[in-house]
Amino acid sequence: MTERQSPRISSRKQPQQARSTELVTTILQAATQVLAKEGAARFTTARVAERAGVSIGSLYQYFPNKAAILFRLQRDEWQQTTDLLGQILGDRAQPPLQRVHTLVHAFIQSECDEAEMRVALNDAAPLYRDAPEAQEIKAAAEQTMRTFMQEVLPAANDAERDLAGQLITDTMSCVGKQFSESPRTSAEVKAYAEAMATMFCSYLATV
Repeated sequence: MTERQSPRISSRKQPQQARSTELVTTILQAATQVLAKEGAARFTTARVAERAGVSIGSLYQYFPNKAAILFRLQRDEWQQTTDLLGQILGDRAQPPLQRVHTLVHAFIQSECDEAEMRVALNDAAPLYRDAPEAQEIKAAAEQTMRTFMQEVLPAANDAERDLAGQLITDTMSCVGKQFSESPRTSAEVKAYAEAMATMFCSYLATV
């Protein structure tokens, strides 16, 4: 049986000049608009090119297919989350459990602010979630959490730390997505995030 090949999701080339960078930015902005309006099922390179006001040939100079565009949008979102994770959990000026509270509040707020786009990208995830590029980003986030767990759980073994880190990240991702699917007030976001963070801290205290 022939192994199924994943679609190419890397950009064809990286923009080197200001004009090229501007073109890629325009394409990605148009892609965001098309995805928000049409959803992943009706997302096409032709619609993106039309919205961006560029030829399909110009688009294909940088993105070989729609999966590559969607992955770039998803990669940028993942990178923002990974940067947020590293910035907050790596801030040793704050006590470890306070960092957990800060992270959960920031993450839940971000989920609610970008709910529409994240739902659409999640629908498109089968196009690229198993690609090596996606796995590399995931691995970077996991390493950040693993480093933090070594600090917050110094007496635990590696398996216990890995379980704690996985539980926190999976819960934030799944529950945050579900919570953000309905419009929320600032007070609701704050109360929900605080309850979740308190739950995590209580759990960490028992490991």
